[in-house]
Amino acid sequence: MFFCRGRKFDFSAGKPAIMGILNVTPDSFSDGGSGDDSKIESLLAAAPDIIDIGGESTRPGAECVPPEEELERVLPAVQKIKKLNPEILISIDTRKSIVARHALEAGADIINDVSCLNFDPEIADVVGVFSAGLILNHSRGTPETMNSPEYLSYPAGLVKIVCDELEQSVKVAVSHGVQKNSIILDPGLGFSKNTGQNLELIRDTELLLELGYPLLSGPSRKRFIGDLTGEKEPGLRDFGTCGAVIASYLSGYSIIRVHNVKAAKDCLAVFCGCQKR
Repeated sequence: MFFCRGRKFDFSAGKPAIMGILNVTPDSFSDGGSGDDSKIESLLAAAPDIIDIGGESTRPGAECVPPEEELERVLPAVQKIKKLNPEILISIDTRKSIVARHALEAGADIINDVSCLNFDPEIADVVGVFSAGLILNHSRGTPETMNSPEYLSYPAGLVKIVCDELEQSVKVAVSHGVQKNSIILDPGLGFSKNTGQNLELIRDTELLLELGYPLLSGPSRKRFIGDLTGEKEPGLRDFGTCGAVIASYLSGYSIIRVHNVKAAKDCLAVFCGCQKR
């Protein structure tokens, strides 16, 4: 069971939970823009299990956004979603403890830290105080440096090193007051990984599953999808993403983060129907 702000969720039964992406950044690699009402309403209509709001792009090469600017983007979206659907889980994609604090005060439930507590470890303190959920996304370096050769090197084996580094972040989180049953692990597809490494993390999950936490897969529209399909435009990679959604499900991922919620849910519904799952 996953516990979050006084509620519990079973991410181990049946089809994976679908996390819908709401980017409120002008420079997102795929769908940057404002969190206007129509965009939020359209996302809610697709009925995701979780909405992940991002106010700072973390694509490779992206620059850091001041926390005040990030909050100006994120808080109105949180407030709008809570008004339209008070029960839906809201995740905040941020590396900053001050953004996490204000977002949780506004009603968010989960903090999705793509730096794995390396940028601002105080995020764990904030999550602990609010009894919120915490997603630890494996990454190395910063958005500006994550694809440098040193960060793409895993000499002792990719999956083993990712697991070891995630476990270190879990220890930090727990030492700062985060409950173990409030943690979700994300091996960080596209973060300090090349195409082959991303595919390995989707395919070879035995060691990741042995860590004992819900696993989140975030393949949506990423470069490795384009490398496999030849599609250079991120917004046109939803068909390829659906293949990664099914592969993630078969490998034991219990939460899948996507831009196109309807496409992901439909492909899972048909696949599971055909397989009688």
